Amino acid sequence: MVSDFRKKKLQHVFTVFFDTNKSGNIDKKDFDLAVEKVAGIRGWKAGEAPYKVLQDTLNALWEGIQTADANKDGEVTFDEWVSAWDTIDKEWQILYAKFIFQLEDASSDGSIDSGEFSTVYASFGIDKAEAVAAFQKMANGKANVSWPEFEQLFKEYFTSEDVNAPGNFIFGKTSF
Repeated sequence: MVSDFRKKKLQHVFTVFFDTNKSGNIDKKDFDLAVEKVAGIRGWKAGEAPYKVLQDTLNALWEGIQTADANKDGEVTFDEWVSAWDTIDKEWQILYAKFIFQLEDASSDGSIDSGEFSTVYASFGIDKAEAVAAFQKMANGKANVSWPEFEQLFKEYFTSEDVNAPGNFIFGKTSF
């Protein structure tokens, strides 16, 4: 059983990052829109190599998330998402974590700084000042977060019941 606190965190990810078209469910259209959104953030055009990698990654994420579609109707509801989260393939979770890290690491230097982090979350509708504050909490005051650190923070986000755990802030929010 998923606690209310974890449901709030799952709701944030579901609503802000997966339900791109705001239909209330996750479907293939959401992932197609996400390709366009992320490509726009990065300035990538269709046909360019980074665009293709992005498209392939998001298609793989869509394929993996379909395991949560309990009634096989081509859409994942929030309840299906919550019910399936603990059983979603670990490889899918790692792919998603890498995608988020690479999205945030605009300089491709292997670490995320506050500017990179807050710019991404502002583009997803989160107040930039809140995203900066979330980065500071996530990074424990450090200037950068590396991939190994981020990987641990990502796991913490989806499993921790501690409201003050640094991982709770990896998606740009300071409270739930």
